[in-house]
Amino acid sequence: MTIEPARQTPPDLQAYLARIGYSRDLQPTYNTLEGLHLAHATHIPFENLDIFLKRPIRLDLGSLLAKLVHAGRGGYCFEQNLLMLAVLQELGFSVTALAARVRYRAQRVLPRTHMLLLVQIDGDRWIADVGFGGEGLLLPIPFRYGEDTRQFLWTYRLIEEAGQSVLQSLRNGAWVDLYAFTLEPQLLADYEMASYYTSTHPDSRLAQTLTVQLPTPKERTTLINRELIADRGDTISARILPDDEPLLAVLAEKFGLCFPPGTRFQFPGNGS
Repeated sequence: MTIEPARQTPPDLQAYLARIGYSRDLQPTYNTLEGLHLAHATHIPFENLDIFLKRPIRLDLGSLLAKLVHAGRGGYCFEQNLLMLAVLQELGFSVTALAARVRYRAQRVLPRTHMLLLVQIDGDRWIADVGFGGEGLLLPIPFRYGEDTRQFLWTYRLIEEAGQSVLQSLRNGAWVDLYAFTLEPQLLADYEMASYYTSTHPDSRLAQTLTVQLPTPKERTTLINRELIADRGDTISARILPDDEPLLAVLAEKFGLCFPPGTRFQFPGNGS
């Protein structure tokens, strides 16, 4: 499925490939999808910092390229997966844009505020998702139910539940729901509405909590407000950052996100 409003200009492929450090084959094959997925997920941080800088989230392709590629920033699911969608379509992949209800650490039924991609290659279907954050996929997962998929230190599977597909992660010997989705194609307008809710509604978790996340095959590094967490699969460590200057240093050192000295994020507990 092509989301035409997001394709006002072709993606800047060379700049994108340089941003994610990818220099391999670009044919629309599974190996290309896997390589792009891993490179994107491990180079472009999941982050919602613009919300706490009181900046709007823009989903047109030009804005996504300017922010995530040329400015070296990250973004949340709509930004990340819309950029990936444009790149995959430019390379000739067959892609359907989908929406999901997040279940991870949810205490109630949430609206469809997550974006993911369904990619079809030679008759096989794969879920691609570079925008879920700390518990998310590093590699595509086959769209098959009940099949455990090991991705470095983490294991995932899809199950079917009441007409929905549920992505789960194996944590401490138990399966944890990450999100539930259907195969109904989505349009850019659907994501714009969901993104506005996500970035502005007082009940939105992303509007309440400053979050930055960047995984590698060996460790997931996450910043939740002032808490810096390192997840190595079987061990998790954490420390609290004392004030704004260490926060800016950590953003640069751990996530490659550089902001001018004196930048202040207006999140709960920041005194702003």
